[in-house]
Amino acid sequence: MTTPALDAWHDLVRRRDASALDDMLADDCVFHSPIVHTPQRGKALSKLYLTGAILLLGGEDFHYVREIVGERDAMLEFRAVVDGIEVNGVDIVRWNDAGKIVDFKVMVRPLKAIHLLHAKMAAQLEKMKALA
Repeated sequence: MTTPALDAWHDLVRRRDASALDDMLADDCVFHSPIVHTPQRGKALSKLYLTGAILLLGGEDFHYVREIVGERDAMLEFRAVVDGIEVNGVDIVRWNDAGKIVDFKVMVRPLKAIHLLHAKMAAQLEKMKALA
């Protein structure tokens, strides 16, 4: 099963073009990080975190290995390699009737990958904030 919202997400990931997030995220989107305790609320924060993740994880070693898709939500299991560490995780995505993402949750394993991503994502976000 596929949906226009899911097709757009896959296209964004394939192109590594985070600018497409402007059209894909609902204004009230909530991003749930595997690292940050509190949900990141709003389009701007969701875009910031998703852009960082795309830049960090979205290389040639990133690929989705399984999808479970419903009418307005999907669970996308991914694998990536970052600094020689295999990262396994899931993106749990929900979109509204207009096809805009309203909730995006990332879960990652193993613990070694979480520690690595925590350090790298913090550095990536600081770099992005400095450029803004």
